[in-house]
Amino acid sequence: MSTTPQRVLIIGAGFAGLECALKLANDHRFDVTLVNKTNHHLFQPLLYQVATASLSAPDVARSVRAVLAEADNVKVLQDSIESIDTDAQIATGKSDRRYPYDRLVVAAGARTGYFGNSHWAEHTIGLKTLDDAYKLRRKVLSNLEKAELCDNHAQRQRNLTIAIVGGGPTGVELSGAFIELIQRSMSRDFRSLNTENLRVILIEAAPALLPPYGAHHQKYTEDRLRKLGVEVMTNTRVKDVQDKKLILEDGVIEAGTIVWAAGIEAAPITRQLPVETDRAGKITPNLDLSLPGHPEIFVAGDLVKMKDAEDKVVPGVAPAASQMGKHIAKLLKQEAAADFNVPMSERYDLRPKFTYWDKGNMAIIGRSAAVVDAGKMQLQGFIAWCAWLFIHVLFLIGFRSKISVLIQWAWAYINDKPGARVFAGELDIKVKPEVQEPELSPAER
Repeated sequence: MSTTPQRVLIIGAGFAGLECALKLANDHRFDVTLVNKTNHHLFQPLLYQVATASLSAPDVARSVRAVLAEADNVKVLQDSIESIDTDAQIATGKSDRRYPYDRLVVAAGARTGYFGNSHWAEHTIGLKTLDDAYKLRRKVLSNLEKAELCDNHAQRQRNLTIAIVGGGPTGVELSGAFIELIQRSMSRDFRSLNTENLRVILIEAAPALLPPYGAHHQKYTEDRLRKLGVEVMTNTRVKDVQDKKLILEDGVIEAGTIVWAAGIEAAPITRQLPVETDRAGKITPNLDLSLPGHPEIFVAGDLVKMKDAEDKVVPGVAPAASQMGKHIAKLLKQEAAADFNVPMSERYDLRPKFTYWDKGNMAIIGRSAAVVDAGKMQLQGFIAWCAWLFIHVLFLIGFRSKISVLIQWAWAYINDKPGARVFAGELDIKVKPEVQEPELSPAER
């Protein structure tokens, strides 16, 4: 066995990358460098609550350096990897810093995908980063201020309309949260604005919401959202997106806020790897999560599209990413401990294959209701909401985050009034006068 530590470069501090680094922490057979484009790990499942003014950034994000502070063999750097030379085994960052490696773990995550229509991003807001969440929060809250300021009916109604494209968990949770935030929690705060005129429209191309879930959960979710006041449109495809306007196959929706939650695509760095990617830039690795032809390179998290060793589809969710990170770390440790001389190119058959433990799916639907689809555990309503709350708090990084989130959720539930409803900047608005019909003369009348 070699006495020189293996240089392990991990790209991305999401669930996969961070979990891998934690499992390799203080194992001095490895010299680990974790490179992330931001200085924090983000708990994306709760990001929508930052966007809807229920939680603040410190509740869903934590400094990567703080998480790995006790790992003396792990170096954390904020940089964005832009190129990978797989022959020389060197990655290069936006900073022009070069990162040599013996083992590479690419877990750079995903970004909002527009199915080849990247120009739509100009007119929509995704929800993948803290910047996205604060941008969405500002958009919705500032549109409410604009609506109260103006008397023009068309302009006011457009500012009171939120259109969400994509009926998966993100779209469902956002639509329920926004309708309750404004119609229930904030209606008393706007004196000259009837927030009952608020429109939250959820658009899904498939025949039902939450496509991976069972039919009974899909029906419950749609019925619950409609009862809250959300306008649900299934079997509806978006043809084009323009400024404050959605062009559908059979109509047009004018909305001051357009949220895109319909698709994701892998981080651009996957295009730098010597393998084929699908249209969304995702990679199908070997069953040990290594790249075909490159046993020294591993991929994990949202940029992976695969079936596991038991032929189960691995979804792009946090538990799957965490399990991938643990698997790679375990594999690296086993190989570091093995007392054999097998070339890298022949190690695939000796490696453990990744098997995904499916913990099920869950989505919250407004206040005090959710659905849980986890094998024999099929829950709906308040008990499902309690299960959702417990599991999400369990996955939060850091004791402070868990306590803070629990306190804020409890206060919001009892008081029915979330906090953190502020945004920076002045309003950019010109109030348009109503177009008055010319008064008719007595003869014309």
